[in-house]
Amino acid sequence: MHTSNKKSRFARLLVLGIFLLLNSLGAAMALGQGTPPLVYDVENKGAQYPKPILPPVMGLPAVRPLPDPFVFFDGSPRDTSFASWERRRNEIKAAIEKYEIGPKPDKADLTINAVYTPGSPGVLTVDVLRLSNGRTLRLTSTINLPSGTAPASGWPAIIRMALAPGTGANSLGIATIDYVHDDVTQYAAGQQISHAGDPYFLMYPEYNAGPCPPAPAPCGAQVGQYSAWAWGVSRLIDGMEIATKQIVNPLPVDLRHLGINGCSYAGKMALFAGAFDERIAATFAQESGGGGAPSWRVSHAIEPDGSVEKISNTDGSWFITGMKTDFRGDNVYKLPEDHHLLMAMVAPRALLVSGNTDFVWLSNRSTYVTAKAAQRIYETFGIGDRFGFWVDGNHGHCALGANEQPIIDGFYKKFLLGQQVSWDVHVFPQTPAFTDLDYQRWTWWWGTGNPSFPDDPDTTAPSITLDSPIDGATYLLNAAVAANYNCTDTGSGIQTCAGPVASGSNIDTSTPGLHQFTVNATDVAGNTFARTAWYGVQYSFSFVNLLNPPAQNTASAGSVVVVRYQLKDANSASVSSLSSFTALNSYPASCLTLVSTGEAEQVDSTGSGLRYDSATGQFIFNWKTDKSWSNSCRLLELTLADGTKHNALMQFR
Repeated sequence: MHTSNKKSRFARLLVLGIFLLLNSLGAAMALGQGTPPLVYDVENKGAQYPKPILPPVMGLPAVRPLPDPFVFFDGSPRDTSFASWERRRNEIKAAIEKYEIGPKPDKADLTINAVYTPGSPGVLTVDVLRLSNGRTLRLTSTINLPSGTAPASGWPAIIRMALAPGTGANSLGIATIDYVHDDVTQYAAGQQISHAGDPYFLMYPEYNAGPCPPAPAPCGAQVGQYSAWAWGVSRLIDGMEIATKQIVNPLPVDLRHLGINGCSYAGKMALFAGAFDERIAATFAQESGGGGAPSWRVSHAIEPDGSVEKISNTDGSWFITGMKTDFRGDNVYKLPEDHHLLMAMVAPRALLVSGNTDFVWLSNRSTYVTAKAAQRIYETFGIGDRFGFWVDGNHGHCALGANEQPIIDGFYKKFLLGQQVSWDVHVFPQTPAFTDLDYQRWTWWWGTGNPSFPDDPDTTAPSITLDSPIDGATYLLNAAVAANYNCTDTGSGIQTCAGPVASGSNIDTSTPGLHQFTVNATDVAGNTFARTAWYGVQYSFSFVNLLNPPAQNTASAGSVVVVRYQLKDANSASVSSLSSFTALNSYPASCLTLVSTGEAEQVDSTGSGLRYDSATGQFIFNWKTDKSWSNSCRLLELTLADGTKHNALMQFR
């Protein structure tokens, strides 16, 4: 077992160490609440969670490293607890369906019947009827049982992905059940053919895989064959549940100890089936290659085009065609999920994946990086012993070397037979191609909020949250208003964060008028950012002897109208300075609409006629009116130094 990295830097190891410490604490808490179960008795335990709202491809951000498994698409806080995993798992499921394989229908629209016929081998026949259109589909599986008497709970069993029925039971005392995938949709060995006549697409004519059928036949919504094949495995398990309860010759299989395995294209099939059906206790995806265990984005980044299976050159029927067009090339970084999350969907159930260095096409180095990421997720839940991987060579594709059979046997003994065996498998070649490969850089950012690599230059400006003063707000003179701001940086970190006053200290409200409050931030890399809020400071104003519109005041034309008003601050202290005055104007106005109907007449713009009476705390102004204003209205407008205007409507007799 090898986990060191010759190129890791001390800083990155320190950060990783902190994350691992936090993860271990989270795992301990999870275990304190009970060890996560090894299997469930339903296809999708989280089916009740609403599907997330996922953006179109054009709205997806580019994320070069592997996406954080614990960040929710709906904006919920990052959560590493196992208690929240089922909800997050269903978010990942929805994303893989939307962007990679298309929807996998549940059984709500189906009626399923199954019959087990014992023999050597036995046969399980599962008939599926779709209620909404009357279409049917039949699955026929050969079942090989171990010799001897079955345990009371039935034999543990492995579902084998198969082109044709196989022979023989597992030598460990485990039954084998062949899933003949062409019963659902045809494996075409790379040929791009129409699948409209395949049983699954006859049952679901609204879907289509690969090329559209010839006109005038309609071309349905794209669904990859891996969605259809995973659906078929789930329906097979539904049939097994029925057959175990048949009155005569029930199927002697223990559905709590059900495994699945496949190799190459069928390794992908096993992985998708195990990820999408939580009744499968142990999934073994052997040498699955691109589209299986390897991450799409890692394969794109570290392997030359044409050397391994990537989005651009994978089979056009296995996945939706939109994936091949939308996420090819560097657009792969816009994929909001990747196959470390496909593998993580199996958690908390057991998973084993493998590679084969004799076949470069399998993208073995990407398998290694992606498996290390999945391993970290399992370890976060305190169940690291339920995930294993091995990458080796010196044997044929889908063949097993002498060192591999004990690994597989140990996997099945532990998770299907329930034996207490030591099983800790994280095997990869001790060659520079692997030991010099920095797998940690793909996940080091998890939990930081900054999706970048540790050796990327920090070109992102800091962020500033400015909650107070509020932009556009007004405050009373001398009000106690505390500044509230914060600077953050997900890259190199904050170096300086400063405003006119420190956060928590009071802003300037000592002078009336418009004020600017700017916070400046600089990160360690030298990136800067500023955020500004503009706020006003005003007097508390009230007329003493006049009414505000729409009320009307009355006076005799040609008389002197005494205008009295008060100014106070936020503490109810009187403002006495004559500099608080700016101008006093009057306008001819409609007595009905209160709207001015003419030009302003300057009453006073200097305050020379204004005085302050300290005894009453009032400003007093004697307004000399004109006799010609008889039987009309005037709008008196007082302008203060804080920029506010205050009106009174006067009707003259």
